[in-house]
Amino acid sequence: MSPITPAGAPARGRAPRRVVAVLAALVVGALALSGCLYSQIPPGPAERPPVTRTPDPSIAEELRPFYEQDVQWSSCGAFECATVTAPLDWNTPDAGEIELAVIRQQAREEQPLGSLFVNPGGPGASGYEFIQYSVAAAASEGVRARYDIVGFDPRGVGRSTPVECLDDAEMDAYLYDVPEHERGTPEWEAELDERNRAYAEACEANSGELLQFVSTEQTARDMDLLRGIVGEDKLDYLGYSWGTYLGATYAKLYPERVGRMVLDGAIDPSVPGQEFGARQAVGFEQALRSYMEACLASEGCPFRGTVDQGLGDLAALLASVDRSPLVAADGRELGADTLITAIIVPLYSEGNWPLLTSALAAAMQGDPTPAMELADHYNNRHDGQYLNNSTQAFHAFNCMDYPEPTEEQIDAAEQLLAREAPTIAPYWTGPSLCEQWPFEPTGVREPIAADGAPPILVIGTTGDPATPHAWAEALAAQLSSGVLLTYRGEGHTGYNGASDCIDAAVDAYLLDGEVPQDGLVC
Repeated sequence: MSPITPAGAPARGRAPRRVVAVLAALVVGALALSGCLYSQIPPGPAERPPVTRTPDPSIAEELRPFYEQDVQWSSCGAFECATVTAPLDWNTPDAGEIELAVIRQQAREEQPLGSLFVNPGGPGASGYEFIQYSVAAAASEGVRARYDIVGFDPRGVGRSTPVECLDDAEMDAYLYDVPEHERGTPEWEAELDERNRAYAEACEANSGELLQFVSTEQTARDMDLLRGIVGEDKLDYLGYSWGTYLGATYAKLYPERVGRMVLDGAIDPSVPGQEFGARQAVGFEQALRSYMEACLASEGCPFRGTVDQGLGDLAALLASVDRSPLVAADGRELGADTLITAIIVPLYSEGNWPLLTSALAAAMQGDPTPAMELADHYNNRHDGQYLNNSTQAFHAFNCMDYPEPTEEQIDAAEQLLAREAPTIAPYWTGPSLCEQWPFEPTGVREPIAADGAPPILVIGTTGDPATPHAWAEALAAQLSSGVLLTYRGEGHTGYNGASDCIDAAVDAYLLDGEVPQDGLVC
């Protein structure tokens, strides 16, 4: 039985690449689709005296050279940038080193509250680029005025020591080529197994030892190093989507070092990979129903009738391009897998639903161009080039973070898919890349309590297509100090623009330490 993972670019079936790599775009991706990627450029950083760090007796002796290293910050436009050295493997710190790229925007006030670390999601998204190009999306204006806003590329990502697998042409073939054999046949599975094997071998050949140490736990340890480098005793942190898992993992490892922590678009760390992927498919199916209802009530909608009839016509379109892909101007083909990608991307934000209408209307007329543009945005592809390595880093993280699924987990996930995500389900299963991965996973899926940590705010959105609200409820309940905030609405994440009520509660906590009422609904 096939693991839950979209064909063509699978990711171990535990956390489908079609879902979580969209998470890699997260806020950045939604903003780019809305035409708001680049924020107003703030003035350049002022001169600031170097941080004076006293030795921390809680840091193990063998790790002190990393925590006490001399880091040189330099101006990079309106920001400050630095490169920090970290162990390749925190469990064996003398086994090699990697580099971490860090960026920060200085607080406008002369006496800032400290440093606020921000992660935009993923795994695989660039925290460096998130701050550099869309710092206004990272946190509210009031928070940016009083905190230094710090972003970094996690290990394996972008400007940090990167995962490297395929060149641009090879990535095109891996992500977009339509399989020669009929979906679901043994020949189709064998074809995708071979594609995955070649991909995994390229990752190992081009990334070397790094590949087995690209994980959320190792990244959480990197983040503690960066906390020490900027001279903070506690980590103040704002994490979106996968960034909530990174933050919760940090709190598990270092509860005594947690400062003010906000986790928005929360992931339940106890959910196994098969259920994780299936639940995300259900979330997108529900968002698709909401989109269809809005589309049918608007002008220019290519669908007619009821929501069920509209989804039936969409299912027919997917089946049609699965049988006979539409050929784009550059020769690439729009098959069902790529069309599913194009559908998912605008579902992240209600404001982008008109883009989905345009893409589907064009595809129904035989024009694949708008759908290809959405898929290219998702894959960070522009003019035949991949702008970063987010997809390849995503694969590396998930192949190391998720344990192998059991047959029972696979069966349960497939039943859930068929029952609750019928439009998406036919394109959500297939051979898993991580079955071919050269290293065994090291991650675990278990509840996180973080006993001893101060209040941690957990935000969930009722109509979130990627991180179901139930996951926020679960994480807030698991955390000994979890405080749940709920935004009633559509889209992924709830802070900084979606809800004035959520914004006010989060800002009061980050700026003044005011803990909102647990269970607040906005």
